[in-house]
This record gives sequence, structure tokens and C-alpha cells, in this order.
Amino acid sequence: MTLTLYNTLTRRQEPFETVEPGKVKMYYCGVTVYDYCHLGHARACIVWDVVRRYLQFIGYEVRYIQNFTDIDDKILNRACLEHSSMEAVAERFIKAYFEDMARLGIKEADEYPRATHTMNGIQRLIHELENKGFAYPADGDVYYPVRKFSEYGKLSGRKLEDMQAGASDRVNVEDPEYQKKKDPFDFALWKAARPGEPAWESPWGAGRPGWHIECSAMVRDRLGDTIDIHAGGADLIFPHHENEIAQSEAVTGKPLARYWLHNGMVKVDGEKMSKSLGNFITIRELLDRGIDPMAVRLFVLTAQYRTPIDFTEEAIAAATNGWHTLKEGLLFGYKYGKQLGWPLDTVNNPILHPEGQFFEGHAEQLGWPLDTEFNPNLKFDNIINLFCESVNKDFNFPGGLVSLFEMAKELIREGNILIHQGKPTISADELPKTWRTLVTLADVFGLTAKPEVETPVNDGLSDAEIERRIQQRQEARKAKNFAESDRIRDELQAEGITLIDSRDGTRWHRN
Repeated sequence: MTLTLYNTLTRRQEPFETVEPGKVKMYYCGVTVYDYCHLGHARACIVWDVVRRYLQFIGYEVRYIQNFTDIDDKILNRACLEHSSMEAVAERFIKAYFEDMARLGIKEADEYPRATHTMNGIQRLIHELENKGFAYPADGDVYYPVRKFSEYGKLSGRKLEDMQAGASDRVNVEDPEYQKKKDPFDFALWKAARPGEPAWESPWGAGRPGWHIECSAMVRDRLGDTIDIHAGGADLIFPHHENEIAQSEAVTGKPLARYWLHNGMVKVDGEKMSKSLGNFITIRELLDRGIDPMAVRLFVLTAQYRTPIDFTEEAIAAATNGWHTLKEGLLFGYKYGKQLGWPLDTVNNPILHPEGQFFEGHAEQLGWPLDTEFNPNLKFDNIINLFCESVNKDFNFPGGLVSLFEMAKELIREGNILIHQGKPTISADELPKTWRTLVTLADVFGLTAKPEVETPVNDGLSDAEIERRIQQRQEARKAKNFAESDRIRDELQAEGITLIDSRDGTRWHRN
């Protein structure tokens, strides 16, 4: 049961093998903080959050780094419009980022480096490129000579000759930046200071870094020369990730990343999301409409992560309905566990920690004891095995969701049977295992549900008081005082207690 990933670099699925056994170094190109995060950011952050969670679930130690681009033309333009500063704009939207991601249940990265906090690393990398002949200064700017890197285009599959043939009509020869370059395809590593803009001192004069060099420096500073996974949106393949490779590998002579993973884009009603079309939807706008954050997660996870997804009212409604099903299954133990006599520890701590016992053939690879038992004929071993078999195929999250929905529906059926017949059909040992397996696997996807805390009417009724009133009702019925019997039933219903009469007596449950 080997994890395989589609590697954008090689354009094929490959077995996942890390630089250091049992450990994963992962970098995600984060957001440029000049505005509130939108649906595209939501998809990317959810996808890479779940990738990280799943890798941890199957036993890897993951170091996950996500950057903030906090110096950029878009940030400066916004600061100018607001008569503010770059720092103030960046801080405001970094704060908003964490607020939005917390609402979506995104776990925080291990570290969030910022471009403005990495100036030493950026300048050091540019200096090394210059020493190796992969950088040249030009009137305060510094450029990367693309044609000197023989493998340029290996990530995107683009060839300079083809791009050159289609670019002639788009080149503005009067552009001062164009005139500084030795070749139109060369890109900026360092930009000379402009009036009124923030600038840092450097060997090439005051200025600020280019976008691409920022990520190369942050990856190297935080994770080293070669990492396991470099992730981002498909829109970053060219030129951003292509240029990162050219910069980093020209200096180190080593692969920047073993696996390049890219999530697909988000459309809205079949159209590319843009402010000009009026279909630009921010995360907070969506959630403030009352859409459950877990439904948003489910919407994202029901599509293969590399494919585009279309956000429509129908799609989010379907995801909301799906979440209601999963949520009902996830709440089963909290709702019925006490009634079924489950230990409090089972209800309060439902997450399983299998320590690898469910992963056939992975014990040695992940450093687990070789005598760890795995029995695919056992129901719960088999459920988790099937879950992992699906997800191991290039993070096939929709396939993994199948197992979750099957367990949720089974638990819902058992809840209905419990209400109407007084006891479930699944054995006392198996039922809590089914619930705990569902909660555990749903947590891998970041799909969580807890009972809502409600203020009880009149401080609520104790179990003993409910049983006392039911006994009074039984006595009233025996005396054929049906008005009194109905009054007690209605009184309990008003308190949130439903009574169910059967041949075996009267059962009750809290609504």
C-alpha cells in the first residue's frame, strides 16, 4: 500500500520517497497579503492542510512551512490608495488570514516566514548567483539570465523558442525595465528603489527583492537545499515555480524539491473568479452568509485536488447536505454513548491512535515494530485499509470520503433503530469502534463535529426526574386518565424530551 503522487515535474505518478526516512519537509507558497482571502485560497489551504494531516496520520513527521509575501506591487498600490503603509496593509491582512483559516479549521503551519524578514537570506542567494554567473546588475536592478540555465522550462514544459515566437507583439521596447535586460525573458532578482517605496540597502544599491527570489530564499533558510514537497496553485507553475527552480538549483546544483504538487483552480458558475465579473467571493463573505465551514471543506475534498472545481449554489448545497449526514454520524457517540453505557473516556477521547497497526507493509518503512499485527479481515482494520488505499493514490480524497459516508450512514441507521426499538443491531463492542473509526478518519480530513452547548430550559431535567415523570404518566394511563398522560408527555416534549411507546415499555431521548 504505497503512497504515490503525481509529480508536476515528471508528469507522472511516482512512489513517495522522502529525503530523510520517516520525515517530510513541505513548503506551500502562501498568500500575498493585500486583500482578504478568497475561495481559491480556501481550496489551496484546505488541500495542503489535509495533505499534511494525512502524512502525519500514516506516520510521517512533517515540517510544514508556509510563507507570506509581504512586499509586492499590489500591497504598495493598496497602501497608496488607503494613504497607509506597506507594513500596515500587510499586518492587517495577515491578521485577517489567520481569522479566516481558523474558521475553516486549518491547522497552523510550523512556521510562517515573511519576505521582509528574510532579507539577509535573499541577498546572500543573489550574491551566490552573481558569483556563479547567474545574475547581472543593471542600473540598480539585478536580473537572472534565463538562457544560462539549460533546464529552464522543465517544470512547466515551456520552451523559450516557442514563447519567443508568440511574445514579439507583446514586448514594449520603450519599457525602461525591458531596456535594462540582456534578454526579454530575464527576470528581476532585485529591484532598484523607487521614490516613496520601502527599500533595503544592498550591494547593488537600495531596493527590494523580486517575487521569485523570496520563496527560493525562504525554502533554503527554513528547510535546506532539497525538500520533499513544494506545493502551490497551478497558476504558480509558470513563471513563479519555474523561476524558483532556476534560482535555487543554479546555486546548489541539487533538486529544489523531489515532488512538485499543484492544486487546481476555482471557478464560480463556470467563470474564472474576478472582481470585474462581480463573482469574487471572499472566505469571510461566504461564511458570514451562514454556510458551515465544514461544508466548505467537504466541497473542496469531493473533487480531485488537481482538477478545477466550479463553485455554484447547487454544489455548496450538495456539500451542505453531505456534511449534515457526516455530522449526524460524528455526533452519534456524544448523543447515545451514555445511554449505551460507553466509558466516558471513549466518548470524550474518540480519536484512535493506531501506531501503524492498520497499515499493511508500511511498518518497516515507517519505523514501526515488525511484529505489528494487521488483519484485513477485521472490519475496522479493513475500513482504514480501504481508506488509505484510496487516499494513497495521489491523495484521492473523494475516494477516502466513501468510507466516511458508509460509516456515518450505518451509525444513523443504528441511531434510528435505537430510538424506536430500544437497542441497536450492532454489537456492544462493534458500535463504539465504528464511531471512533469515523471520528478518527474524519479528523484526518479536518471534518469535526461536537455537540452544541445549549442553555437548558429550567436548568434541564435530570435522568431521574425524567424517569419519575414517565412513571407518573404510566400510572395515569393505567387509570385511563389520558388527559393527564398527554399533559405529562407534552410537558416533557417542551423540555426537549421525546417519549417513544412500544410493547417493551416507554423509552426516551433528548432532542
